[in-house]
Amino acid sequence: IFLVLVVFLAIGLGRDPHEVPSPLINKAAPTFRLPQLNEPTKTFSAEDMRGKVWILNVWASWCIACRDEHPLLLEYAKSGVVPIYGLNYKDKREDALGWLEELGDPYVLSAADLDGRVGIDYGVYGAPETYVIDQSGTIRMKHVGPVTEDVWSQQVLPLVQELNRQGTGK
Repeated sequence: IFLVLVVFLAIGLGRDPHEVPSPLINKAAPTFRLPQLNEPTKTFSAEDMRGKVWILNVWASWCIACRDEHPLLLEYAKSGVVPIYGLNYKDKREDALGWLEELGDPYVLSAADLDGRVGIDYGVYGAPETYVIDQSGTIRMKHVGPVTEDVWSQQVLPLVQELNRQGTGK
């Protein structure tokens, strides 16, 4: 029994904590309709993105790791490779807007998930988390924690480029 426990412990310790398996990979992204952070009278839905490859980044003004990730998101957004949409998670609207005003806004728009229900549907463990969603609305990747330069260049970017090639039939 001791040896079995040692083997399981060794396997568990050898895994990257940012690679949390998600049952949503290769499944339809959960549907939602939320108010936009900047314009609460307007809504945003995953359905609005049908036909496009896009990124959903879960963030909050109270999230310390989000602050670390933010300058890189600004760079990625400027590249124009893929649109980045925000899911502002369990945050106060005024705090989130102040945070974006102070640090810059990499998002095409952010949806306000005030009570965290959409986050629950997506299996969010905590902010930041990032999802790559394809043209059909299928989640192709989930990354827990900040998207670093390595994650962007070795995982996100190649996946987005491949999905865009598949979508154009090339």
